[in-house]
Amino acid sequence: MAASKGEDGLKRELGSFQQGMIAIGGIIGVGLFLGSGATIGLAGPGVVVTYLLGAIVALVMGLVLAEMAIVHPVAGAFGVYADEYVGAWAGFLTRLTYWFAEALALGALVTAVGVYFGYWFPAIPSWIFMLVAAAVAVALNALNVARFGFLDSAFSVVKVAAIALFIVLGTIIVLGEGFDNLTSSGGFFPNGIAGVGLALTLVLASFLGVEAVSITAAEATDPARTIPRALVGLVGTLIVLYVASMLIIVTVTPWRTVAETSGTLTGSPFVKVFAQAGIPSAGSVMNVVVISTALTAVISHLYLATRMLYSLAREGYAPAALGVVDSRGVPMRALAGSTLGLLLAVVLAAHGEQAFLPLYGTGVAALLSIWILIFFCHARFRVRLTEAELAALPLRVPAHPIPSIVASVIIVAALATTPWVAGLTWTVPMFLTWLVLAGSFYALWSRRK
Repeated sequence: MAASKGEDGLKRELGSFQQGMIAIGGIIGVGLFLGSGATIGLAGPGVVVTYLLGAIVALVMGLVLAEMAIVHPVAGAFGVYADEYVGAWAGFLTRLTYWFAEALALGALVTAVGVYFGYWFPAIPSWIFMLVAAAVAVALNALNVARFGFLDSAFSVVKVAAIALFIVLGTIIVLGEGFDNLTSSGGFFPNGIAGVGLALTLVLASFLGVEAVSITAAEATDPARTIPRALVGLVGTLIVLYVASMLIIVTVTPWRTVAETSGTLTGSPFVKVFAQAGIPSAGSVMNVVVISTALTAVISHLYLATRMLYSLAREGYAPAALGVVDSRGVPMRALAGSTLGLLLAVVLAAHGEQAFLPLYGTGVAALLSIWILIFFCHARFRVRLTEAELAALPLRVPAHPIPSIVASVIIVAALATTPWVAGLTWTVPMFLTWLVLAGSFYALWSRRK
């Protein structure tokens, strides 16, 4: 199965650099810049260990997806894998749940834009900034894939460069002030090992988006060559940036001064660190960075949601009208249908409600469940591969299936902690409710068919 029968209209115009940058645009976003305040509140300086655990899971996911995406370079990605290796019901639920999760994530991401602008304009309603951000994201996604890939990659390069600069400047501050903040307020694990575990769900959320590379495979110039390169570069970049930036934050300033514990987020720890360091205008400069970061994440996630809805339509799981592309190869109707989360977040903000953690948490629960299914699909995929086909893969998971089992256990353990995390209490029940509704819809749909 080299390509899905229904995805011929998409253009193969993305290289490995653009594939990786689209993924980075979606991954390095509010999970790191905004959600890290909540993870620090749960784990204290021990959050560095939590990010290392998250990196292990992300690395395994990257390797697993690389194997399957090389053989199946389609926009439906793991939705197609579930269809092929588990069954039609799994393909349907995976695609629809991924789209649902991305739609919710879009709402959370655009909410973050409003929170960030509140640093400068606390008197202006956040929904105004959110609406502008949504309009920009839709406009850029309406471009053909080559132009979109170029612009999104450029934004992502700026994002990575800004984090690297943050790490360099933070290192200079640490060398001058020392490492006392790592242990001065309750020790390295102020809330014990349990705090590290409670922070794990939000930390794993910071890595969600690794799967985006497999979705871009349908528009890649040479999937067998570009996918492994994009995934290896992506995961390596994430590990360095995440672990280093978290270490800088909890070393430069006492962790309690940047921690969020109420379930409502008030700003980015990255901005707070520089504001407290007393560097003139550094807080505002960093706020520009986190705003651009949130915006690029909105743009990238809208791309992913659009491609998944397009795939649903082309496989007959959604109205056929959503599976149409225009003369430039852009699925405009699927794009319009994927703005649901954006509109929901703007409406909630207009009524004075911050929807970040509930929307984000429910989307995260859905995406992590899909990650577990991907590991299962990979196990079935390996069973079907011949020795010759396995040997021909340019990138393979070592010691299979042990890494997938370990990663799945970590994910399940993380999801089990959500009832005790402020703002995430109802995320798993909300996701399970969605799963029941989606399953019921599939049962009705399959009977009619």
